[in-house]
Amino acid sequence: MSSARATATGFLAVLSWALLALFTVGSEPVPPLLLNAICFTIGGVLGLVWIVATGTVKDLRRVPISIYIIGTIGLFGYHALYFSALRLAPAAEAGLIAYLWPLLIVIFSGLLPGERLRLGHLLGAALGFTGAALLITRGAAGFQPQYLPGYLIALLCALTWSSYSVLSRRFGHAPTSTVAVFCLASAAASWPLHLVFEETVWPQNMIGWASTLALGLGPVGLAFYVWDIGVKRGDIQLLGTSSYAAPLLSTLVLVLAGVAAPSWTLAAAAALITGGAALAARASFRA
Repeated sequence: MSSARATATGFLAVLSWALLALFTVGSEPVPPLLLNAICFTIGGVLGLVWIVATGTVKDLRRVPISIYIIGTIGLFGYHALYFSALRLAPAAEAGLIAYLWPLLIVIFSGLLPGERLRLGHLLGAALGFTGAALLITRGAAGFQPQYLPGYLIALLCALTWSSYSVLSRRFGHAPTSTVAVFCLASAAASWPLHLVFEETVWPQNMIGWASTLALGLGPVGLAFYVWDIGVKRGDIQLLGTSSYAAPLLSTLVLVLAGVAAPSWTLAAAAALITGGAALAARASFRA
């Protein structure tokens, strides 16, 4: 596969993640761990079909156990937190806070050996967190304390995915088939945790079932496989930059679907978070 084709393949993940918030809202009232379990079961089965079809089972035996552990914690943790955040706070605001992860990836990357934080990184961080603060205080509408747990979980969600992404830089040699193991292990962890901590509530109508299945097939399924192909075989800088469009696209989708009301506060926060990530990335590219 050529680099250009791999990059285009990876960009499909960004487009898919723009629908993550919409499908999560549509899946209500399914509790977060049950939603995790259903979606990762679907995503894992997709991966198994691909592994069998391509005959890459043997590749999995050569992968260190540490990679499976980090991958599972990253996927399981991020989505359990994401689904929880969107159950506890307005979808558009919580989703935008969770989408601080592209900015945090750039910031954390600057702390790696051989890298250093630059002025652009710090200015980008300031812009991004100003956008998050604007969402939490809800601009002129004022702070609403009942949503604070959801906002804090969304921030933890961003920290989880950015930490996982930076750590995974060390494992670029791992085959894409490992993603199937991450998904199946995440599902295996989610089912018993759901039974212990949650009441079982299945989707209530066709929209709920369609949203849940769409999550497992797209943003919490196929997206992981195409992203893995893109970052390992394509132009990772271009893909990293394109991921900054995800918060804008996600917010636009929610507004167009009528899930979120358009407002200047929402628009300003989206611009600040996306602009901060882009400014930090520019500092890295110039370096």
